[in-house]
Amino acid sequence: MGGASRIFWRVSGLAALVGAWALGHAVYGPFVLPRPIEAVQALLGLFVSGAAQSALAASAVQALSGWFVGCAIGFALAVAAGIWLPVALAVSPVAVVLMGVPPIAWIVLALLWFGPDGPGAALTVAVSILPLVFVAVLQGMNTRAAALDEMALLFRAPPLQRFTDLLFPQLLAQLLPAAASALGYAWKVCVMSEVMGSGTGIGGRLATARANLDLPQTMAWILLIVALVLLCDLLLVAPFRRWFAAMNESHLSPAVS
Repeated sequence: MGGASRIFWRVSGLAALVGAWALGHAVYGPFVLPRPIEAVQALLGLFVSGAAQSALAASAVQALSGWFVGCAIGFALAVAAGIWLPVALAVSPVAVVLMGVPPIAWIVLALLWFGPDGPGAALTVAVSILPLVFVAVLQGMNTRAAALDEMALLFRAPPLQRFTDLLFPQLLAQLLPAAASALGYAWKVCVMSEVMGSGTGIGGRLATARANLDLPQTMAWILLIVALVLLCDLLLVAPFRRWFAAMNESHLSPAVS
């Protein structure tokens, strides 16, 4: 499928979603769903007033820092667990426990520990996505090509080179999808935490719009959240996908030729 066809079907899906939104407004009225154009106008008004920029900055610090910390710790623990069995036996049950705790529980604890203006949202994001990344990367560690490790040891390759040239490329197939999913999940958890804590980020502004029964502004904040998830995936995760695809092509081309 060519690039134009891909763009067409992507736009068609978004157009169908907007059409369903407009149909919901027509059926249920403005007290349930505002018109899409009203939400877009409200969103533009938030940017003109500067409210969107300040809320975005506050939420971005919490969501992205929590996402980075969760991914980094989950990845490091998975690599260690894949190399040393005692680490796997010790960490795997902890990951299962963390996955079983709902984010709302961490949000409540973080509010008690840090208050509404502390790093509670970032902590909740990190703890929520850490086990997701850990499980995905550990699967990659368990299915990696052991023969390559043996060959590297035979040729006495340095540990850093074994990691960067052999191990890390093999784990990208598991790490990138997990990181992409965790990125969208990070924004959702962060906003939910801010809604409960009434912070200065997008979630806090969303809670204020809800309390004022301002449906166009409520939908405007939701549109901003969706745009952020798509933008972060495009700017942070998609470049790694392209790099990984190019790296695989470069490795396969000598064998094909």
